[in-house]
Amino acid sequence: MDFNYLTLIIFLPVAGAIVISLVPGLSSKLIRYIASLFTFIPLAISIFLFIAFDRSTSVAGTIQFEELSPWISAINANYHLGVDGLSLPLVLLTTLIGFLVVLISWKINTRVREYFAWLLLLETSILGVFCSLDLLLFFIFWEIEVIPMYFLISIWGAGRKEYSAIKYVVYTLFGSALMLAGILSLYFTTGSLSIIDMTHSGSAMVQSLMPAAPIFFMLLAGFAIKLPVFPLHTWLPDAHTDAPTAGSVVLAGTLIKMGGYGMIRVCVGIFPQVAQDYAQLLLALAVINIVYGAAVTLRQTDLKRLIAYSSISHMGFVLLGIFALGELSMVGAGLQMFSHGIVTGLLFAVTGLVMHNTGERNIGKLGGLAKQIPFIAVIFTIGGLASMGVPGTSGFIAEVTVFIGAFSSNIVDGVNVYTIISMLGILLAAAYILWLLRGVFFNHPLEKFNGTADADRLEKTYCAIFVAAILVIGMYPMILTDVIRTGITPIANLLGG
Repeated sequence: MDFNYLTLIIFLPVAGAIVISLVPGLSSKLIRYIASLFTFIPLAISIFLFIAFDRSTSVAGTIQFEELSPWISAINANYHLGVDGLSLPLVLLTTLIGFLVVLISWKINTRVREYFAWLLLLETSILGVFCSLDLLLFFIFWEIEVIPMYFLISIWGAGRKEYSAIKYVVYTLFGSALMLAGILSLYFTTGSLSIIDMTHSGSAMVQSLMPAAPIFFMLLAGFAIKLPVFPLHTWLPDAHTDAPTAGSVVLAGTLIKMGGYGMIRVCVGIFPQVAQDYAQLLLALAVINIVYGAAVTLRQTDLKRLIAYSSISHMGFVLLGIFALGELSMVGAGLQMFSHGIVTGLLFAVTGLVMHNTGERNIGKLGGLAKQIPFIAVIFTIGGLASMGVPGTSGFIAEVTVFIGAFSSNIVDGVNVYTIISMLGILLAAAYILWLLRGVFFNHPLEKFNGTADADRLEKTYCAIFVAAILVIGMYPMILTDVIRTGITPIANLLGG
């Protein structure tokens, strides 16, 4: 296909942001419709590409829908886009979340023009990260997302929103500075910025000129902050808690997936030997993420903060799958990233409905809402069961794939021990989700919430889309795993896995 589909997917949202920002006299209603249009078209195109994607094993690792044009010839930088089985599902996830958060934001009435412009720019930046095959282009898109997320939290957030926004920026920029140093080190030692070229030969070129481990860890730092990995995780609960509902959905749904994607694409893909040398350290951190994150989640009394800490635990499964370094475990990590995006995106969306309709977010002050807002209660329960990993949901198949893949990996010594300990995360998840559901929906009804509005038609629509995605992947995971495997196989072959 010669048409530049990826350019269209990436830049349509920012084109919508420009229209919203610069065309005078737009009503709030028209702005919402424009935002819907400029996010729905990328979603439709990404679905088309997902259907057209060649899943055959003969093309495993081949970049599809590739676009390559000279950009900055003096430094050998190119405008290079393309997707494989690893990145295409994340592009689909980002466009899906991007469209749904516009619907979730339909009732925003404060500075509507600015709000939707920042939201659309944020989608473009995340899509650019998943499609870029040039490290400089990758880094530019990586940096752009800091700006809209800062404004979304600091203007439309709640609580200590300025503090949380600044904390997010400081952590991200610290990681980005180290990442840039790693990219420059790669460029100075290889003379290339092509991720694909370096995946094929870059690690050997780097190792011949300087130790590869320092570059690996400089790059890893930026990805570890974004995932986030303990002890670099403390920005996440604050950002989630104080962000507007749509900001939390984007943050959990797609933005933190940039960290996992970067680890597989850049760290493991370019430095397979270094990844193998330090895998046990990163597996230990994965176990801490999973168990510590889940244990701290049990102590939370704020709805949004509880789900935020659960994200730290669930992203630990991604880290476990990646650095078990087996083909199946990394396929599981890719599936977990997609599953977590839709499951936690749903939980934050429904939490937003509970908060806005009841005016309360403290779990101890809620109770019995299943009788007063039954639709929201059912949807929240489905999201909670998926987060627990109940069979039939995407959460179950993603976690099982990670565990089976990690336990059976023969790349890293002792990986089965880390895997067994990580299974504690499932028990703790069941504990905090069941406690949450009982405390909010299935306790004694409180009279003060009589007459509380249930979900309206639009809210039911976007909740139903989330639920459909969770159940389709849970029932038929091959729709994703067959694609993800084509992207993971060549990386696993570099490791002998």
